[in-house]
Amino acid sequence: MSAEFPVLYRVDGGIARIALNRPEKRNALNRELIATLKGTLRESARDESIRVVVLGGKGKDFCSGMDLNMLLESAGAGMLSNREEAHEFAEVVLAMRHHPRPIVAAVRGRALAGGCGLATAADIILAAESAQFGYPEVNIGFVPAIVTALLRRSVSEKRAFELITSGESISAATAFDFGLVNRVFADETFDVDVETYAVRLAAKPPSSVMLSKRLLYLTDGMGFEASIEAGGEVNAIARLTEDFKRGVEKVLKKS
Repeated sequence: MSAEFPVLYRVDGGIARIALNRPEKRNALNRELIATLKGTLRESARDESIRVVVLGGKGKDFCSGMDLNMLLESAGAGMLSNREEAHEFAEVVLAMRHHPRPIVAAVRGRALAGGCGLATAADIILAAESAQFGYPEVNIGFVPAIVTALLRRSVSEKRAFELITSGESISAATAFDFGLVNRVFADETFDVDVETYAVRLAAKPPSSVMLSKRLLYLTDGMGFEASIEAGGEVNAIARLTEDFKRGVEKVLKKS
Protein backbone atom coordinates (compact mmCIF):
# COMPACT_ATOMS: atom_id res chain seq x y z
CA MET A 1 0.00 0.00 0.00
CA SER A 2 1.34 3.46 -0.90
CA ALA A 3 1.70 6.12 1.71
CA GLU A 4 -1.29 8.47 1.88
CA PHE A 5 0.99 11.50 1.63
CA PRO A 6 4.08 11.01 -0.60
CA VAL A 7 5.85 13.91 1.12
CA LEU A 8 5.53 14.96 4.77
CA TYR A 9 6.08 18.61 5.67
CA ARG A 10 6.24 20.55 8.91
CA VAL A 11 7.84 23.74 10.18
CA ASP A 12 9.12 24.19 13.70
CA GLY A 13 11.52 26.73 15.18
CA GLY A 14 12.47 28.18 11.81
CA ILE A 15 13.34 24.75 10.41
CA ALA A 16 11.27 23.18 7.63
CA ARG A 17 11.36 19.39 7.64
CA ILE A 18 10.57 17.63 4.38
CA ALA A 19 10.42 13.83 4.36
CA LEU A 20 9.94 11.55 1.36
CA ASN A 21 7.20 9.20 2.47
CA ARG A 22 7.18 5.99 0.41
CA PRO A 23 9.14 3.80 2.84
CA GLU A 24 7.66 0.60 1.42
CA LYS A 25 9.25 1.56 -1.94
CA ARG A 26 12.52 2.85 -0.43
CA ASN A 27 11.15 6.35 -1.16
CA ALA A 28 11.42 5.79 -4.90
CA LEU A 29 10.50 8.83 -6.96
CA ASN A 30 7.23 8.56 -8.85
CA ARG A 31 5.18 11.29 -10.54
CA GLU A 32 3.08 12.08 -7.47
CA LEU A 33 6.07 12.33 -5.15
CA ILE A 34 8.02 14.54 -7.57
CA ALA A 35 5.05 16.89 -8.07
CA THR A 36 4.38 17.08 -4.32
CA LEU A 37 8.05 17.67 -3.51
CA LYS A 38 8.20 20.48 -6.05
CA GLY A 39 5.14 22.11 -4.47
CA THR A 40 6.56 21.70 -0.98
CA LEU A 41 9.84 23.33 -1.98
CA ARG A 42 7.89 26.21 -3.49
CA GLU A 43 5.85 26.61 -0.28
CA SER A 44 8.93 26.58 1.95
CA ALA A 45 10.64 29.17 -0.27
CA ARG A 46 7.72 31.57 0.25
CA ASP A 47 7.67 31.19 4.04
CA GLU A 48 9.92 33.91 5.46
CA SER A 49 9.88 32.33 8.93
CA ILE A 50 11.97 29.43 7.61
CA ARG A 51 15.75 29.62 7.95
CA VAL A 52 16.80 26.06 7.09
CA VAL A 53 15.21 23.18 5.17
CA VAL A 54 16.06 19.59 6.17
CA LEU A 55 15.28 16.95 3.55
CA GLY A 56 15.14 13.30 4.61
CA GLY A 57 13.35 10.04 3.97
CA LYS A 58 11.00 7.94 6.08
CA GLY A 59 12.02 4.39 6.82
CA LYS A 60 15.43 2.80 6.28
CA ASP A 61 16.49 4.63 3.13
CA PHE A 62 16.79 8.21 1.94
CA CYS A 63 15.75 7.51 -1.67
CA SER A 64 16.43 4.65 -4.07
CA GLY A 65 15.97 6.74 -7.21
CA MET A 66 13.26 6.72 -9.83
CA ASP A 67 10.45 4.19 -9.47
CA LEU A 68 11.41 1.32 -11.80
CA ASN A 69 7.79 0.73 -12.83
CA MET A 70 7.59 4.34 -14.00
CA LEU A 71 10.88 3.97 -15.90
CA LEU A 72 9.61 0.80 -17.57
CA GLU A 73 6.49 2.64 -18.73
CA SER A 74 8.64 5.41 -20.18
CA ALA A 75 10.47 2.91 -22.40
CA GLY A 76 7.27 2.60 -24.43
CA ALA A 77 6.38 6.29 -24.38
CA GLY A 78 7.21 8.94 -26.93
CA MET A 79 10.06 11.43 -26.85
CA LEU A 80 7.78 14.35 -25.93
CA SER A 81 6.26 12.52 -22.97
CA ASN A 82 9.68 11.42 -21.68
CA ARG A 83 11.06 14.93 -22.06
CA GLU A 84 8.21 16.39 -20.02
CA GLU A 85 8.72 13.77 -17.31
CA ALA A 86 12.47 14.44 -17.17
CA HIS A 87 11.83 18.17 -16.93
CA GLU A 88 9.61 17.63 -13.89
CA PHE A 89 12.55 16.18 -11.96
CA ALA A 90 14.87 18.83 -13.38
CA GLU A 91 12.54 21.48 -11.95
CA VAL A 92 12.91 19.93 -8.47
CA VAL A 93 16.69 20.15 -8.77
CA LEU A 94 16.49 23.77 -9.91
CA ALA A 95 14.01 24.62 -7.14
CA MET A 96 16.54 23.37 -4.61
CA ARG A 97 19.38 25.35 -6.19
CA HIS A 98 17.28 28.54 -6.37
CA HIS A 99 15.72 28.12 -2.92
CA PRO A 100 16.53 31.17 -0.76
CA ARG A 101 17.30 29.04 2.31
CA PRO A 102 20.02 26.43 2.80
CA ILE A 103 18.81 22.88 2.18
CA VAL A 104 20.36 20.09 4.24
CA ALA A 105 20.01 16.50 3.03
CA ALA A 106 19.93 14.07 5.97
CA VAL A 107 20.86 10.70 4.46
CA ARG A 108 20.22 7.40 6.19
CA GLY A 109 20.47 4.13 4.32
CA ARG A 110 20.69 4.28 0.54
CA ALA A 111 20.78 7.37 -1.66
CA LEU A 112 20.94 5.92 -5.15
CA ALA A 113 20.49 7.17 -8.71
CA GLY A 114 18.02 10.08 -8.69
CA GLY A 115 18.02 9.80 -4.90
CA CYS A 116 21.75 10.43 -4.82
CA GLY A 117 21.16 13.32 -7.22
CA LEU A 118 18.47 14.70 -4.93
CA ALA A 119 20.92 14.64 -2.02
CA THR A 120 23.61 16.25 -4.15
CA ALA A 121 21.18 19.02 -5.13
CA ALA A 122 21.07 20.03 -1.46
CA ASP A 123 23.54 22.62 -0.23
CA ILE A 124 24.83 20.33 2.52
CA ILE A 125 24.79 16.54 2.91
CA LEU A 126 24.86 14.99 6.38
CA ALA A 127 25.23 11.21 6.27
CA ALA A 128 24.82 8.41 8.76
CA GLU A 129 27.95 6.25 8.86
CA SER A 130 26.09 3.27 7.35
CA ALA A 131 24.67 5.32 4.45
CA GLN A 132 25.46 4.41 0.86
CA PHE A 133 25.64 6.60 -2.23
CA GLY A 134 25.71 5.64 -5.88
CA TYR A 135 24.63 6.06 -9.48
CA PRO A 136 23.68 2.54 -10.66
CA GLU A 137 21.83 3.76 -13.80
CA VAL A 138 24.51 2.39 -16.14
CA ASN A 139 23.70 -1.13 -14.91
CA ILE A 140 20.24 -0.96 -16.52
CA GLY A 141 21.32 0.89 -19.65
CA PHE A 142 20.26 4.29 -18.29
CA VAL A 143 22.15 7.54 -17.67
CA PRO A 144 22.18 9.84 -14.58
CA ALA A 145 21.76 12.69 -17.03
CA ILE A 146 20.04 15.42 -15.02
CA VAL A 147 22.14 14.98 -11.88
CA THR A 148 25.51 14.78 -13.66
CA ALA A 149 25.83 18.57 -13.56
CA LEU A 150 25.41 18.46 -9.78
CA LEU A 151 27.89 15.63 -9.29
CA ARG A 152 30.49 17.34 -11.49
CA ARG A 153 30.32 20.41 -9.26
CA SER A 154 30.75 18.35 -6.10
CA VAL A 155 33.63 15.99 -6.90
CA SER A 156 36.56 15.88 -9.31
CA GLU A 157 36.01 15.04 -12.96
CA LYS A 158 37.63 11.61 -12.65
CA ARG A 159 35.66 10.74 -9.50
CA ALA A 160 32.44 11.76 -11.27
CA PHE A 161 33.31 9.65 -14.31
CA GLU A 162 34.06 6.63 -12.15
CA LEU A 163 30.81 6.95 -10.20
CA ILE A 164 28.54 7.25 -13.25
CA THR A 165 30.23 4.56 -15.36
CA SER A 166 30.96 1.91 -12.70
CA GLY A 167 27.46 1.94 -11.22
CA GLU A 168 28.96 0.96 -7.87
CA SER A 169 27.80 2.23 -4.48
CA ILE A 170 30.21 3.90 -2.07
CA SER A 171 30.13 4.21 1.70
CA ALA A 172 29.49 7.44 3.58
CA ALA A 173 33.18 7.53 4.54
CA THR A 174 34.25 7.24 0.89
CA ALA A 175 31.67 9.84 -0.16
CA PHE A 176 33.19 12.15 2.46
CA ASP A 177 36.68 11.51 1.08
CA PHE A 178 35.40 12.27 -2.44
CA GLY A 179 33.97 15.60 -1.26
CA LEU A 180 30.37 14.54 -1.92
CA VAL A 181 29.35 14.55 1.76
CA ASN A 182 29.93 17.34 4.31
CA ARG A 183 29.71 15.40 7.58
CA VAL A 184 29.37 11.76 8.66
CA PHE A 185 27.66 11.02 11.97
CA ALA A 186 27.27 7.82 13.98
CA ASP A 187 24.08 5.90 13.23
CA GLU A 188 23.07 5.90 16.89
CA THR A 189 23.20 9.69 17.25
CA PHE A 190 22.35 10.69 13.68
CA ASP A 191 18.96 12.30 14.33
CA VAL A 192 20.30 14.31 17.26
CA ASP A 193 23.39 15.37 15.30
CA VAL A 194 21.31 16.49 12.32
CA GLU A 195 19.02 18.47 14.60
CA THR A 196 21.98 20.14 16.31
CA TYR A 197 23.52 21.05 12.96
CA ALA A 198 20.25 22.46 11.61
CA VAL A 199 19.60 24.51 14.75
CA ARG A 200 23.09 26.03 14.60
CA LEU A 201 22.68 26.89 10.92
CA ALA A 202 19.23 28.37 11.57
CA ALA A 203 20.79 30.66 14.20
CA LYS A 204 22.97 32.39 11.61
CA PRO A 205 21.79 35.77 10.23
CA PRO A 206 19.31 34.73 7.50
CA SER A 207 20.16 37.52 5.05
CA SER A 208 23.86 36.60 5.19
CA VAL A 209 23.15 32.92 4.53
CA MET A 210 20.74 33.73 1.70
CA LEU A 211 23.14 36.14 -0.02
CA SER A 212 26.05 33.71 0.42
CA LYS A 213 24.10 30.88 -1.22
CA ARG A 214 22.97 33.08 -4.07
CA LEU A 215 26.48 34.40 -4.77
CA LEU A 216 28.12 30.97 -4.58
CA TYR A 217 25.88 29.51 -7.28
CA LEU A 218 25.69 32.70 -9.31
CA THR A 219 29.42 32.50 -9.99
CA ASP A 220 29.16 28.95 -11.44
CA GLY A 221 29.18 30.14 -15.03
CA MET A 222 31.15 33.36 -14.58
CA GLY A 223 34.71 34.24 -15.43
CA PHE A 224 37.10 35.47 -12.73
CA GLU A 225 36.55 39.20 -13.19
CA ALA A 226 32.76 38.86 -13.41
CA SER A 227 32.81 36.80 -10.19
CA ILE A 228 34.76 39.51 -8.37
CA GLU A 229 32.31 42.13 -9.66
CA ALA A 230 29.36 40.04 -8.47
CA GLY A 231 31.02 39.68 -5.07
CA GLY A 232 31.36 43.44 -4.85
CA GLU A 233 27.65 43.90 -5.52
CA VAL A 234 26.68 41.37 -2.84
CA ASN A 235 29.15 42.99 -0.43
CA ALA A 236 27.40 46.33 -0.90
CA ILE A 237 23.93 44.80 -0.51
CA ALA A 238 24.91 42.96 2.68
CA ARG A 239 25.95 46.24 4.32
CA LEU A 240 22.37 47.50 3.98
CA THR A 241 20.72 44.63 5.85
CA GLU A 242 19.45 44.78 9.43
CA ASP A 243 21.37 41.58 10.18
CA PHE A 244 24.63 43.36 9.30
CA LYS A 245 23.79 46.41 11.41
CA ARG A 246 22.86 44.27 14.44
CA GLY A 247 25.95 42.11 14.02
CA VAL A 248 28.40 45.01 13.90
CA GLU A 249 26.72 46.75 16.84
CA LYS A 250 26.93 43.54 18.87
CA VAL A 251 30.66 43.19 18.21
CA LEU A 252 31.31 46.86 19.05
CA LYS A 253 29.52 46.51 22.38
CA LYS A 254 31.80 43.63 23.31
CA SER A 255 35.01 45.48 22.39
